[in-house]
Amino acid sequence: MSTENEGNAVPKAPSAPPVPVDAPAASADYAESANSVGAAAPAADSRAAAGSASFGAPGDPGAGGGAGAGAGVGAGAGSAAAGAWPPPQPPAVPSYAAGGGSGSGWGASYQPQEPKPGRRRGGLVAGVLAAALVAGGVGGGIGYWAAERNDNETGSTTVAAADTPADLKREPGSVARIANDALPSVVTIEAQSGSGEGGTGTGFVYDKQGHILTNNHVVASAAEGGKLQATFSNGKKYAAEVVGRAEGYDVAVIKLKNTPGDLKPLPLGNSDRVAVGDSTIAIGAPFGLSNTVTTGIISAKNRPVTSSDGGQSGKSSYMSALQTDASINPGNSGGPLLDGRGAVIGINSAIKPAESGGLGGSGQSGSIGLGFAIPVNQAKNVAQQLIKTGQPVYPVIGASVSLQQENSKGAMISQGGAGGSDAITPNGPADKAGLKPGDVITKLDDTVIDSGPTLIGQIWTHKPGDTVKITYERDGKEHTVDVTLGQRKGDS
Repeated sequence: MSTENEGNAVPKAPSAPPVPVDAPAASADYAESANSVGAAAPAADSRAAAGSASFGAPGDPGAGGGAGAGAGVGAGAGSAAAGAWPPPQPPAVPSYAAGGGSGSGWGASYQPQEPKPGRRRGGLVAGVLAAALVAGGVGGGIGYWAAERNDNETGSTTVAAADTPADLKREPGSVARIANDALPSVVTIEAQSGSGEGGTGTGFVYDKQGHILTNNHVVASAAEGGKLQATFSNGKKYAAEVVGRAEGYDVAVIKLKNTPGDLKPLPLGNSDRVAVGDSTIAIGAPFGLSNTVTTGIISAKNRPVTSSDGGQSGKSSYMSALQTDASINPGNSGGPLLDGRGAVIGINSAIKPAESGGLGGSGQSGSIGLGFAIPVNQAKNVAQQLIKTGQPVYPVIGASVSLQQENSKGAMISQGGAGGSDAITPNGPADKAGLKPGDVITKLDDTVIDSGPTLIGQIWTHKPGDTVKITYERDGKEHTVDVTLGQRKGDS
């Protein structure tokens, strides 16, 4: 098993990347957004692998939980004589309690909880119904008041809006128009393992040959003898199969078995040109609600995010993610993040859940406005590799780095590699550049490096053969060196 860019299976890393003394705080653990929604796959709370790890590989899985919600509704009203004022009061606004627990891990599945004996079911419906009753009560009161005071008035001040087709046309560039154009190219993916476990995520049409781009953790449960089904927005369902998976990148490509002739691939944008503040549109199946569209902006770029695949393999993935406040929830994973033109700029993959996991009791939490997407430029490169060869290729520097956070100044090259191997691969890129165990890498090109996972994520935004500039500290002195990246094939 190659150790280049690979996390050692040693003590677990802290849940949050280190905060450099002179740099902003790094990202913490993130719960996978599309925590595939559905069956019995346990959710996982992501934890980066601890100890020394070499660049490129996956770390440790976490643990997580399911989701549930409940709400009680009660209302009462006294009687009032006709024509009396004030009119009968509407039902009191009920209190609501929604289940949601912390620890929904990357790759975990959204699992509706079985109702407990005696527990009131239909909480969401009851909540909506109560709100309707409240609104109805208020409306009735206002209508009563108006009728009592306008018995002698005639005419109306109501102005009817025009209802011609031209008035209802959505302009190009509007969210409604973009969503209308994109939805036919987005699919809800149902993955099921041979034992019946699985969940639901999202994907989108990559090409006319029937390839669908999604997250690895969405389809991982069905990768070995399981079943995959893709459902389009028009309700048509197609059986699918896995073409290739990249656990380290959390990217997968599946293919429809009976490809329809009218497939329309979504246009791919340029994630390198995305700017903070740009508009975003996310499409997916949050909590199994297919064809859901939400909007927001790009909140930040180059967020270091570490994830696990929900316990399928125990390995981790790393990304330098696009951060968005568009609402992303379990079930959104693998779905497209679009820009204001309708072009794909990222694959929605993770969320940072509230520490409490939301209101109420335990369960899988939802969006708090911190969603993360794999930049599409990286995802496209990986997809091309998977379609061509069925396996991913990772760029490496040939050095093991510590994933523990004793040093918040950067990524420290370990004293030893995985399984007792050398920390610096002999004659590898780092060795040729003169790097040594104990060196602390603080920058890669112009990006500040505050931890091992951050360094891995940044390296993986490149291709093998690219030359990067690495800044490191040794014995209190800063040095800069150019490193030409090597490669590692496969996830082994």
